[in-house]
Amino acid sequence: MAYLTPDEHKIVSDAVGEAETQTSGEIVTVLADRSDDYHDVALLWAAALAFTAMSLFAALPRPFLNLWDALIGGWSHEWTTGELASMTIGLGLIAFVFGWAMQLIEPLKFALIPGPLKTSRAHAQAIKHFKVGAERRTHGRTGVLIYLSMREHRAEIVADESIAAKVDAEVWGEAMGDMLGLIKRGRIANGMAAGVRDVGWVLAQHFPREEHDENELPDRLIEV
Repeated sequence: MAYLTPDEHKIVSDAVGEAETQTSGEIVTVLADRSDDYHDVALLWAAALAFTAMSLFAALPRPFLNLWDALIGGWSHEWTTGELASMTIGLGLIAFVFGWAMQLIEPLKFALIPGPLKTSRAHAQAIKHFKVGAERRTHGRTGVLIYLSMREHRAEIVADESIAAKVDAEVWGEAMGDMLGLIKRGRIANGMAAGVRDVGWVLAQHFPREEHDENELPDRLIEV
């Protein structure tokens, strides 16, 4: 799913190019639809719903049995142990399929994912992108990744070791705040550009641009 138009991509890329005129640091931007598919979470919710349905039937079987008797014409009969077991398994399967199918609705699926898990998965994915696209790929190990995950509503700033040694993680808080303030208002490209400018300003204080500095990483926004 594409979130930005070509013109909006240019806003971010131009911000990166401008920021890097003042620093030897290299800024990489990544915009992701999601950080994970969360199939394991969907499976757990479906299994929990199935277990709940079977537990309710075991605790209060009569309403379920009366409903079933009504559906087959209103004739009641004595349920055998095998029939009760089959009914329990059947209810569990129906609840499992229903729970899994409901999570095909994306907003509902992501609403059911615990916040800390979203944060953890977004951080892990940001680290993965950083290792592939920025870590140790610059001469002075001065790469920084700005990562935004739309479904989770999470953002990450990950810095290479030379930067992390000089800049505390808390310093990126202002960049994060400026970026998310605009993104929450639907201005994704402008928000990322604001984050880039703030990151560039921090980098310029510790890693000013050298005379023969070369652009070692692409300025373009990577949308995945």
